[in-house]
Amino acid sequence: MRMEVGLDLLHFALAEADCLDVLEKYRGRCEPTFLFYAGGKLVAVVRGANAPLLQKTILDQLEAERKVLAEGGERKVIKDEVLSEEDERFSREKDDGEDEDVVSSEKACTLAIIKPDAVVHGKTSEIIMKIQEAGFDILTSEERTMTEAEMRLFYQHRAGKEAFEKLVHHMCSGPSHLLILTRTEGTEDVVTAWRNFMGPCDPDVARREQPDSLRAQYGTEMPFNAVHGSRDGEDARRELALLFPGFKFSDQVPEAPLVLLPETSCDYFHHTDASN
Repeated sequence: MRMEVGLDLLHFALAEADCLDVLEKYRGRCEPTFLFYAGGKLVAVVRGANAPLLQKTILDQLEAERKVLAEGGERKVIKDEVLSEEDERFSREKDDGEDEDVVSSEKACTLAIIKPDAVVHGKTSEIIMKIQEAGFDILTSEERTMTEAEMRLFYQHRAGKEAFEKLVHHMCSGPSHLLILTRTEGTEDVVTAWRNFMGPCDPDVARREQPDSLRAQYGTEMPFNAVHGSRDGEDARRELALLFPGFKFSDQVPEAPLVLLPETSCDYFHHTDASN
């Protein structure tokens, strides 16, 4: 689009919220945020990878900026208030003792983990985007470093096996990104669908048999296979109870949508030569 519309007005930069304290409020969510700045002022926001909306917003804002520059009018400045409102809402719920995530028991869930090897190489946002494009709904997500005690309990069914200690050490070596997935499309249950989408455990096998799978694309060798998924529904409940102790299943569908923390990354479009 920059080549099509010209290089004088449209500038693009990617900011990783995890690396910049000033963008802390954008951390923790699975969708990118596109912020449009003109003359150093925020003039538009697009949340999520909505390509048609993104393209339209770019063209509309470019046209508006051309008019401002040609006619000397004022820019329509906005505030990015949604996330601050969510932060306040999240804080109120915690203060009221209602900070547990609730999901209907009729909707099956599974655990997904983006492992430290993928996180350290900056693949988290890319993998999350592919998860969404594959038809999975992300109920909640967070990034944290696992403790050795958690991982020994988590992989207790592998205790005594040769790779157990190596696996535990790897999972505690750095931050992982944890997600709770559900699925509203397709005939497969979410556990089976997620396991199929991940591909075979061994990345070499995955590259031969399922080259489009996540492990084929992002894994290197065992145990550095990028992602984890629960083996079955029972295992999913056990793993979720261990890693998300505040998450519970209810027969009641919640009245309000699940509160998510701010975005993991924030994309900035600059309409002028401003450096911020």
